[in-house]
Amino acid sequence: MSLDTVRLFAIAKVGWIRQQQDKLNQQDRETPREFLSRESHYVWGERYLMKVVEVDAPPAIELKHSRMVFQIRPGMDNDKNKELLDGWYRELVREAIEPLFKTWEQRIGVKANGVSVRRMKTKWGSCNPTAKTILLNTDLAKKPRECLEYIVVHELVHLLEPTHNERFIKLMDQHMPKWQSHRQLLNSLPVRHENWGY
Repeated sequence: MSLDTVRLFAIAKVGWIRQQQDKLNQQDRETPREFLSRESHYVWGERYLMKVVEVDAPPAIELKHSRMVFQIRPGMDNDKNKELLDGWYRELVREAIEPLFKTWEQRIGVKANGVSVRRMKTKWGSCNPTAKTILLNTDLAKKPRECLEYIVVHELVHLLEPTHNERFIKLMDQHMPKWQSHRQLLNSLPVRHENWGY
């Protein structure tokens, strides 16, 4: 496409673009993570108070009762702490989706060729219907488990219907009758703090 064609398209969509920016800016956000003891973190919708333990041993995260024990090496900076926590959330999602995909692929009658989990700024998941691949957001590990299940079903249904049209809604209603309440719950919860830079 020529640059002029792209410009014209963007100008034609400027109202929609501003609406989406406003929607993102108005959504409840977590406070920036500082990785301090007594800071609140969420796992599967439950609140845990972080307990930072500095030891000369490999970093690790463990849940003990209502505490998230965050074991780090002395002097680890916030970028490394964030990387550790994001990796831990990624593994939680990976472990949780295995049985979900097995169950829901069979129920819906589809098969994904690949599933990956990574940090995403603006989406809970995405699907490439042509390649039959699905991408899920690591932050789903912070939300109640039914929210993860809803996103798995949502993305698998996109293998049958790529758009959010009437057929997609009917398929969602057929396979997960309470999907709209799960979506509402997910969208009502705070999302990760981001610096958007616009």
